Amino acid sequence: MQLEMKELDALAEKLNLSKDEMLRESLKTFLERKLREIKTEIFKIRTKYGVSSVEEFEELYKRGKIDEKDTWQELQHLDHLEFKKDEIEKVLRTL
Repeated sequence: MQLEMKELDALAEKLNLSKDEMLRESLKTFLERKLREIKTEIFKIRTKYGVSSVEEFEELYKRGKIDEKDTWQELQHLDHLEFKKDEIEKVLRTL
């Protein structure tokens, strides 16, 4: 669905909002939903390995508690998810 600017203006007027306010609230809602999805994925990986952070996951490798060849992709994915979570939280603090 692609909205034209005039459609956004009309919708904002119908909702008695400024276009900026409507877009800001829409972005906030979208980012909050994405953040919940990311936190859920992070929780699943952390629970699977019994860790609370990427650093703790890496420590399991150093101590030989888990085999790196079978889990390195999940470690990288967890690291990426935590980065995305931090970035979204930064943006949400400004909205």
